[in-house]
Amino acid sequence: MIRRPGRLALVAVLLAGGGLLVTSVLRDTLTYYRTPGEVLTDPAAARQRVRLGGEVVPGSLRHDGDLVVFRLADAGRQVTVRQHGVPPETFREGEDAVVEGRLGTDGVFDADQVLVRHGNEYRPSSPAHPEPSDAR
Repeated sequence: MIRRPGRLALVAVLLAGGGLLVTSVLRDTLTYYRTPGEVLTDPAAARQRVRLGGEVVPGSLRHDGDLVVFRLADAGRQVTVRQHGVPPETFREGEDAVVEGRLGTDGVFDADQVLVRHGNEYRPSSPAHPEPSDAR
């Protein structure tokens, strides 16, 4: 029979091993969120896959067949984004969006995924017909 300190050591080793396994599996699937300023000032950003977030600059959205080109801005810095495909229905100028892809050597961000960023504030929809008050 294993003594109590031996069991604790075994559990600790198993937990540490499990944690290392999960970390190594997830390492290649993580995509970090960056702002346009961070992507433009970090030369390493061109070599790695990142998520870029900001506001879709009003007047910048262009459609050319299945190519969509727009600019994302945050804190005065802008990045041109190019994506093949149709963005989500809720994608609009002046709204926040997150794109996933790589910054090209030409300074244009090539996105393969566009997500609309929603606020974290929940407001229930107002009822279609207000309920009458129960006055007696």
